[in-house]
Amino acid sequence: MNTLVEPSQKNSSPLFGTNSAKETILTPKPGLGRRFRDVRCFSEKICEPLEPEDYVIQTMPEASPTKWHMAHTSWFFETFVLKRFVPDYDSRHPQYNFLFNSYYNAVGPFFSRPHRGLLSRPTVKEVFQYRSDIDLLVSELIESADEPLLEKLESIITLGVNHEQQHQELMVTDIKNVFWHNPLRPGYRNRQPLKASSVPVMQWLTFEAGIHSIGHNGPGFSFDNEGPRHRVFVESFGLGSRLVTNSEFLEFIEDGGYRRSELWLSLGWNAVNEKHWSSPLYWEKREGKWFTMTLAGMTELVPEEPVCHVSLFEADAFARWSGGRLPTEQEWEIASAQSSLEGNFADRELFHVGPLTSSNGCEFAQMFGDVWEWTQSSYSPYPGYAPAPGALGEYNGKFMCNQYVLRGGSCATSQLHIRRTYRNFFPPDARWQFTGIRLAKDLV
Repeated sequence: MNTLVEPSQKNSSPLFGTNSAKETILTPKPGLGRRFRDVRCFSEKICEPLEPEDYVIQTMPEASPTKWHMAHTSWFFETFVLKRFVPDYDSRHPQYNFLFNSYYNAVGPFFSRPHRGLLSRPTVKEVFQYRSDIDLLVSELIESADEPLLEKLESIITLGVNHEQQHQELMVTDIKNVFWHNPLRPGYRNRQPLKASSVPVMQWLTFEAGIHSIGHNGPGFSFDNEGPRHRVFVESFGLGSRLVTNSEFLEFIEDGGYRRSELWLSLGWNAVNEKHWSSPLYWEKREGKWFTMTLAGMTELVPEEPVCHVSLFEADAFARWSGGRLPTEQEWEIASAQSSLEGNFADRELFHVGPLTSSNGCEFAQMFGDVWEWTQSSYSPYPGYAPAPGALGEYNGKFMCNQYVLRGGSCATSQLHIRRTYRNFFPPDARWQFTGIRLAKDLV
């Protein structure tokens, strides 16, 4: 892509109308402008199958309407780039600072998260026009920046791009939840089923006890919670060569896994009873057959696919039932050095987990992509961690409580967004993300 065109120029449908802003074609600075443009376009690509009614629904407090995601990611660039680096910047929509701020207390008050689905205005059309306006201004700023300013812009726009990639993943998972709550169980987009073959027997790949360095270090972007790099002592352990499959989780269900309190953490057992869990999220049994909701609609469960949409509680109970345990995030990071950063990511636009297609039994399979892998590690700061000053310091650190770490990315994660050191985190009862299981065991 050699030119940078503001996004709403391509949105000429009745929904979005014709862009009234000046049609401007910009040649981006190498690297930064292109990264900004590509990520912003991918957000809009995710939206292409949606109708206006799909944009505004909020199915639970943890999810957000697609319209809100699209506005919030634009607010991020307006707030942390334009307001900071454009002299005498005057926002056309000052009220958006309240509506689309997520949780940045240093920026100001914000609208209640559980009530985002009540925002019928601004309209979807107005939100896309807002995106177009912000894209044009940020692009012009990048294009006109001298080297000193470009250096300042690089770090914040790179953070903004990665922030938007996080919201792209949330958009995919939130859209799936929206469509699942509709009794018609509509499909977001058709896809060709992936061919499944027999899954090889899981092997245990073993690691000796020793001191290892953990965390991000060196060039390239990372979030602040991925560092500082530090040393840890890890006892010898084994890690499963592949992910747990649907058929294996079905054995757990059929053995009364959801009815056996001895397998569950106390809070997990409470969740099972209070929320009436009896299978992973999106599973349904019809006339003796299991089906699951996908972004292509309801489909028959594929036994060979990795089990998905399970909470930490379910993952932990399955691990205990199978005679293993969940890995620590340190063990997972150590083992990931044996795998390339390749897999079924959002870039393939399948937005669905895939069955294991090949494995020689000597390397880890599906270490990256397909599902986020639960670890038993609480989300807490690394030794020496300190959040950055100001509003951007609220990005990760203040959530280091009552959450658990997941690793590896999923089919809704961009491949350009993942790293071995990436620390995703969710509460232990979260199930609407693409979350799965890899087993570990002690060797001592």
